[in-house]
Amino acid sequence: MLFRGIYRALPAAAVATVLATTAAASPATAAHQQRDPVRWAGGWGTSLIAPFPDFFGEPNWSGGFDNHSVRQVVRVSRGGSTVRIRLSNVYGDGPLRLTGATIGRAAEGAAVRAGSVRPLTFRGHRSTVIPAGREAASDAVRLRVSPLERLTVTLYFDGPTGPVAFHPLALSTVYRAGGDHRFDTDGAAYGETSTASYFLSGLDISGPTKGSGGTVVAFGDSITDGAITTLDADNRYPDELAERLVAAGRPTGVVNAGIGGNKVLTGMPGFGAAAVERFRRDALGQPGVRTVIVLEGVNDIGAGEAAGTPVTAAQLIAGHQALIRAARWRGVRIIGATVTPTKGCPYPGYDTARGESVRDTLNHWIRTSGEYDAVFDFDRALADPADPDRMRAEFDAGDGLHPNDAGMRALAEAVDLRQL
Repeated sequence: MLFRGIYRALPAAAVATVLATTAAASPATAAHQQRDPVRWAGGWGTSLIAPFPDFFGEPNWSGGFDNHSVRQVVRVSRGGSTVRIRLSNVYGDGPLRLTGATIGRAAEGAAVRAGSVRPLTFRGHRSTVIPAGREAASDAVRLRVSPLERLTVTLYFDGPTGPVAFHPLALSTVYRAGGDHRFDTDGAAYGETSTASYFLSGLDISGPTKGSGGTVVAFGDSITDGAITTLDADNRYPDELAERLVAAGRPTGVVNAGIGGNKVLTGMPGFGAAAVERFRRDALGQPGVRTVIVLEGVNDIGAGEAAGTPVTAAQLIAGHQALIRAARWRGVRIIGATVTPTKGCPYPGYDTARGESVRDTLNHWIRTSGEYDAVFDFDRALADPADPDRMRAEFDAGDGLHPNDAGMRALAEAVDLRQL
């Protein structure tokens, strides 16, 4: 089981923060928009959290690297002819010194297709230093990629990095080797593996296509993140949505901004900053963002019930309204997704009568208030018709909360592509 048990009033300061900071994109994105004429879309992305070395029995490398090469494989949602990566030191305690990085076409495991490896540069240099609390984007590199193609990014650090901004339970195998193996193609040196990702927050794509749909950001918690779906299979609902867009001939970037255990109103170690605090960076800061899909609230309800500090529907609605105002300020379309069923979930607080009443009230507001630009009814897409508070058995990953691969496909199919 990936999650063991745990995943108040909305702080006025949190609402003020999400609104006051929406005029600017993330530091890396804003800087490149000012001086870079290339029009980028998010080909792949993930949301990072502060170091948390033992994530519910799943050890990781967020304590830091020292003379290590770290190789990460990602599947891009759209094609193009030019790529760049984005790296984050948002949660570092000092400058991050990157010795060098490469990108290439993924082969099996840690291997890279021969002849495809390209060195990456940062303002013309192969190494870079990212200050604590900041992000950086590489220079553009010519590499023609196809929609849904897998690319491999390798980072090398010749000295200690300090604490690592990372994404736990990334559902993708990440590889580590001692020494500098950026340009290796056979992958033999990469004898260590992890299922978390490190420093890499985005891979952006530009170049001629049959028109551009910009970037759609799927923003949410573990359900958006894809928890308990098949490792290395790219079966999260945003992945399935990208496949639908490709099949429809719509070249649209899809970025997954889900974090397991994430909440609308408050942050928690291991589960990321509150949605109202991270929305600017993780959603509105994405290159080419035009639409955000919000699926958040189940952890506020469940964790509040478990802790004896239950959240109210009014508090959750106020949090969602803060996200809506932030998106409108930036001219970004924002779509609400109803919170999915939890009946039968064994985690403390996730299956209570009071919590279910809050979920029902929040979902009614999402469906009927007209405050979101559109609504995707993920609740009804997964619900058992004979018992609507419970997930259909064929979609249940086994805990009554998280959809399996088939459930993720059902969520993607509940998306009206015309609304994007």
